Amino acid sequence: MLILAIAAVAAAALLLARLLLVKRELGRMTEQLRRYNDRATGKKIDLAMFDRQVEALAAQINRQSDLVVEAEARRRRTENELRQAVANISHDIRTPLTSIFGYIQLLESDRLAPEERAEYVAIVKNRTKRLQALLNDFFELSVIESSDYRLKTERLKMTGLLSDILVGFYDRFNERGLVPTIHLPEEEIAVFADESAVRRVVENLLVNTVKHAVGQVVIRFDRQRTSAVLTIVNDAKQLTAADVSLLFDRFYTADRTRSASGSGLGLSIAKSLMEKMGGSLEAELVGVRLTMRCTWKLQAVQPF
Repeated sequence: MLILAIAAVAAAALLLARLLLVKRELGRMTEQLRRYNDRATGKKIDLAMFDRQVEALAAQINRQSDLVVEAEARRRRTENELRQAVANISHDIRTPLTSIFGYIQLLESDRLAPEERAEYVAIVKNRTKRLQALLNDFFELSVIESSDYRLKTERLKMTGLLSDILVGFYDRFNERGLVPTIHLPEEEIAVFADESAVRRVVENLLVNTVKHAVGQVVIRFDRQRTSAVLTIVNDAKQLTAADVSLLFDRFYTADRTRSASGSGLGLSIAKSLMEKMGGSLEAELVGVRLTMRCTWKLQAVQPF
């Protein structure tokens, strides 16, 4: 009995000692967390004793700290992007408005010749169309990125659809003196996507190509394992690797990516639509050759 009593006392002593150590460790953790939350240190919680439960608690606290830091970084980034967006929108709207107002003032003059008046009216109309296109693109992008925006996905025969779109751009390529090399498969490749969204994506990419391409243009569509890929390749000597990483950023306002006849949002809209369809849109610069790559998931082949 005496031995059992001694063993019980020893076990109780050990348990008490461990509880005291755990209590002290929790106190250290609390103090470390307080200093971290007060921004007195950036060091995360570390332990001076081995205990699986306490270690698991410390790991979860450190993980929560990481999540808070990431959320704060996202918040700051979103605020910066919003401020930049407001500045860009203000600039893009103010520029055509200022021009329109200036020509209206000129039109108020009684000394204008009829041909001058007609010229100024035409300029005002063009600036107004530019402003209308700009506002429409801003609105469209906001709608597309809304969580409520839904696409009507269906099985699309892409080869025929792309042929139809490319035919519509024949005159635009011809006006720029561009003769694209087009590679479309003889077989029909089907994807699961929204037809109007696909049209908008491809048209936006082609519009961008017509505006900025120099030299040879190669347009290719083919099957790659479980995906269907559309690539548009052209020389882009004016671009740098830094530019390419920002091509799809709606807030990117470098002159080389904007045009007097567009809003500069075409690529952002295209990327958002591709993501909504479960696909992807990427850009890559190798030397002076810019490659735009659209990827859709393949639909299982079935008889039409």
